[in-house]
Amino acid sequence: MLVRHLEKEINEWIENGKNALLVSGARQVGKTFLIRSCLDKNNSDFLEINFIKNPEIIDAFENSKSSKDLKINLSAAMNKSLTEGQTILFLDEIQEYKDVVTKIKFWVDEGSFRFIMSGSLLGIELNDLRSAPVGYLDEIIMYPLDFTEFLWACDVREEVIDYLRDCYDKTEEVSETVHNKMMEHFRRYLVVGGMPACVDEFVRSGDIKKVSNIQKNIISEYKRDFTKYESKEKKLMLQQIYDLIPSELLKQNRRFNYADIKKGLRFERVEDSFLWLKAAGVSICVFNATEPKISLNQNVKSSLLKLYLSDVGLLTYTYGPAMKLGLLSDNKTLNCGGIYENAVNQELFAHGFKLYYYNSKKNGELDVIIEHEGHVLPIEVKSGKDYSVHSALDNCVNNEEYEIEKAIVFSNYNVSKNGKTFYLPIYMITFLKDDFELPVLKPVNI
Repeated sequence: MLVRHLEKEINEWIENGKNALLVSGARQVGKTFLIRSCLDKNNSDFLEINFIKNPEIIDAFENSKSSKDLKINLSAAMNKSLTEGQTILFLDEIQEYKDVVTKIKFWVDEGSFRFIMSGSLLGIELNDLRSAPVGYLDEIIMYPLDFTEFLWACDVREEVIDYLRDCYDKTEEVSETVHNKMMEHFRRYLVVGGMPACVDEFVRSGDIKKVSNIQKNIISEYKRDFTKYESKEKKLMLQQIYDLIPSELLKQNRRFNYADIKKGLRFERVEDSFLWLKAAGVSICVFNATEPKISLNQNVKSSLLKLYLSDVGLLTYTYGPAMKLGLLSDNKTLNCGGIYENAVNQELFAHGFKLYYYNSKKNGELDVIIEHEGHVLPIEVKSGKDYSVHSALDNCVNNEEYEIEKAIVFSNYNVSKNGKTFYLPIYMITFLKDDFELPVLKPVNI
């Protein structure tokens, strides 16, 4: 069974949580399975309600004015006894009954029942509920498996991962044997990706063709969601943008060109569609920052952006069998820079970073810039052998105005350091997290 980072948070909620818990994320990332698994492992008294499979249960909620009503109505509808203060209600596919998010507030405040909820397209369906009363609901977001979770699934021993993390922390070379094995795992990750069904099949059979069939079905399911958009024009726009992402990432600068949708098209006409794909969890938007300075979100030019798929395996699938075989065999002639960037941005996004890129005629282009430990951290992603050539990175690091203390180049090569620039193997992206904490202040005595 797959081990996920969020298992710890859900277990802690089962043990001590008082607020309702909302687990959001794109389709097929494993939300339902993980919640059910955690409840089972903890021997919890719970009732699972799926609003797609059990639409009649909506009436049970609508007709309940008190906890007593809810207990009786749900017990009758689901043929299960409920115990106030003990039974956990697991509400799944809540996009089919989005009002339930505010409906449960009274019962949460009262403490009669505990609620854990999940669903798909919640970034879109619940958008008009974001102004709902706060204080009773916590939210966590689930993503495709990151590289550490993929290594767990592949039975890589924890002592090996700890060794790699230690090399990352101390900027020490990884042994050649371990480095080569990790690069092999990473190339497989680029092909399989992090969608749980794909990883399960890969671990079980190793059959890339079967994995590809699952990826094909997931993409088809995502595209069916596009049809839920109200206008025909916008349905078509979503489809066009999503289908263009792979070809845009084959270009040298990766920036999404609106003219590839339609000549003369302006950003204002497509902005909602970009945001829809982002909110649905099927794409990752990386916006242009006009300067690599704190605070990056104050320097954004939102009409310039790069668009990546939410899962690198889905991206690699779109390029066909030759790309998969080339990655698995470590073919050095492949144009796979966009795939590497997708994997890096996917990992950083799952780790909670806000993503930007930088481009100027004077300094050149930085693939990714983030805020890390209170500073701007520029990142270059290199899939080829010229990993030490990065004039844009050098220009920005050497510019005292930007106050850059550290830069990272991720590549196929081992750990090294030159001045402020750290060279790390691409798989070490999984260790880049932001542990920066604000101070706890003492009262000011006058």
